[in-house]
Amino acid sequence: MKVFVPRDAAAIAVGADEVAAALVREAQKAGVEIRLVRNGSRGMFELEPLVEVETPEGRVGYARLAASDIPALVAAGMLDGKPHETCVGVVEDLPFLKAQTRLTFARCGITDPIDLEDYAEHDGYKGLAAALALGPAGIVDAVTKSGLRGRGGAGFPTGIKWKTVADAKADRKFIVCNADEGDSGTFADRMVMEGDPFMLIEGMTIAGIAVGATKGYIYCRSEYPHSIVALNKAIASAKRAGLLGDNILDTPFSFDLEVREGAGAYVCGEETALLDSIEGKRGVVRAKPPLPAHVGLFGKPTVINNVLSLAAIPFIMDKGSQAYADYGMGRSRGTMPIQLAGNIKNGGLFEVAFGVTLGELVNEIGGGTLSGRPVRAVQVGGPLGAYFPPSLFDTPFDYEAFAAKDGLIGHGGVVVFDDTVDMLGMARFAMEFCAIESCGKCTPCRIGSTRGVETIDKLRAGEAPQLQREILADLCDTMKFGSLCALGGFTPYPVMSAMTHFPEDFAAAERTLAPAE
Repeated sequence: MKVFVPRDAAAIAVGADEVAAALVREAQKAGVEIRLVRNGSRGMFELEPLVEVETPEGRVGYARLAASDIPALVAAGMLDGKPHETCVGVVEDLPFLKAQTRLTFARCGITDPIDLEDYAEHDGYKGLAAALALGPAGIVDAVTKSGLRGRGGAGFPTGIKWKTVADAKADRKFIVCNADEGDSGTFADRMVMEGDPFMLIEGMTIAGIAVGATKGYIYCRSEYPHSIVALNKAIASAKRAGLLGDNILDTPFSFDLEVREGAGAYVCGEETALLDSIEGKRGVVRAKPPLPAHVGLFGKPTVINNVLSLAAIPFIMDKGSQAYADYGMGRSRGTMPIQLAGNIKNGGLFEVAFGVTLGELVNEIGGGTLSGRPVRAVQVGGPLGAYFPPSLFDTPFDYEAFAAKDGLIGHGGVVVFDDTVDMLGMARFAMEFCAIESCGKCTPCRIGSTRGVETIDKLRAGEAPQLQREILADLCDTMKFGSLCALGGFTPYPVMSAMTHFPEDFAAAERTLAPAE
């Protein structure tokens, strides 16, 4: 009998390890032989720790468990899938899961993340086999036709990036995975690395074959220790099986892979600062051009992709580019793993084809606010994403649709705020965040963000409010068009969207101090 307890960091944080240990003890006491599988999370965080028991009807779930619950649950027939107040039924039938289109996360929560045989039994490495049959040019063509765009935030067509590196002439090339997931309200990269690391390894291997790279690096943030452990175990297994290293599966192609732990700076999520960090330097943004596709890691042509971009590759290779392109809308093809966080009832990961509206995500799928108060603002795209009010909830989740409303999809993080939020304070936070995290190389980011904090403080104090608003807008314009990278360039998005959609919060100080003037 299989019993599944997630090894995902979110589940561990609420006691999954203790629940797993209690299950083993109580099963032994009851004389029941179980096989404990530490799977990845399904992404329904409000149910964690979610224990699943394999039954003839399917995997039956028991939610929000503590170690102290286990003795009574085992005695009540939990190991046979018997009903209980903590039982949520067959997990696959839960509405939150059934409404999804899981391409990237098809195995997450299903398999043992570090068991190569389990991965293979669930269509693992079929993508690599198909890629080897296609050859390098065929792989690049398939990725291009799939319409896959960078899932890290920029939305750049993946196939074009790969072709640029493939066409570059060099004695060495590299594949770099940007796993420095530092945006607030995002956890999809972590869930892949902890819940299905072989998928990422397979995607990077295919990328290496496509462009002629023989070495890859996964740059994982130091705050993800569970991810680093899972990745290293999976890499070791892949090497033993001949799926990494020299002459992969007895072919002429060779590709090796290693994990590099991040340096703890938000700016290292910017691709060129990340390259500096891998090289052992302080993470500082490089001027472009030259692009990393021409002059990247150690001065060699380099593909830099986000975890989710690379994780989509095995599906595209296995099922075909058209099967992936059939999902989505406009130029946004495939699915997007959307992360619902903040003041929201049903927080977690929801993978769906592009085109779902922001309102559907927040109110129907997310269930509205956890506090029960009205939604006032939603920030999409991390701490540098724009704030959208409910009046924009008809906006489809699509790169171009968000850009048309002066917003960003970014890494797919959605953070919800109720009507108690102070939007002037949120604008200040954006400027302060930029000031703290700036690498300091360019003046608009380094100085502009500091002046932004000072200007907002003057605005809050009621010092010539109209003038301060004009200065703040001018600062944002300078940062947006003058910064060297997206840290300074995107900071104006939350600030200007807050000023545009919530002007009353920027006028409150003026109204309060008006009699004194």
